[in-house]
Amino acid sequence: MKKNSSKATVLFMAQAGVIAAIYVVLTVFINAFNLASGAIQFRISEALCVLPYFTPAAIPGLTIGCFLANIITGALPLDIIFGTLATLIGAVVSYVLRKNKILVTLPPVIANAIIIPFVLFYGYGFTSAWVVNGIDLSIPFYIVTVGAGEVISVCILGSILLRALLPVRKFIFPTPEEQ
Repeated sequence: MKKNSSKATVLFMAQAGVIAAIYVVLTVFINAFNLASGAIQFRISEALCVLPYFTPAAIPGLTIGCFLANIITGALPLDIIFGTLATLIGAVVSYVLRKNKILVTLPPVIANAIIIPFVLFYGYGFTSAWVVNGIDLSIPFYIVTVGAGEVISVCILGSILLRALLPVRKFIFPTPEEQ
């Protein structure tokens, strides 16, 4: 019994580590095009947010990957903390909803669309020309822009990734018993 338990721990850690590394590489790559952060974000690494559908190891993998990617790309401490928190929340709720391929894509979109606009506004001081009757509409604007980037990354690219991984899931995400 103990041998199987240690095998499961090693598998979990390996999967989490690989997911974190891929997230970092993809984020650093897209950051070269200035798309990893800012008012308009298109992190292709966010497509990996569908991986909790396959393994709980995706939760720490995505969280650690986001944390490291934010540090490497020069995010402010507020962004490092709350951006990572948004990814953690999205990953946990995606894992809870893992029985449904469509619903698993929504938590990262919602978490990021709610949290990141406040980081952009208060952390980076991003304001916009969206002032109507003296009311600054920057945060609603960022909800739309960050949400749109997340929809493209997670709902579209993530769904394509999920469908591509389904036929090979037992090879990529085996349980210890399947090895």
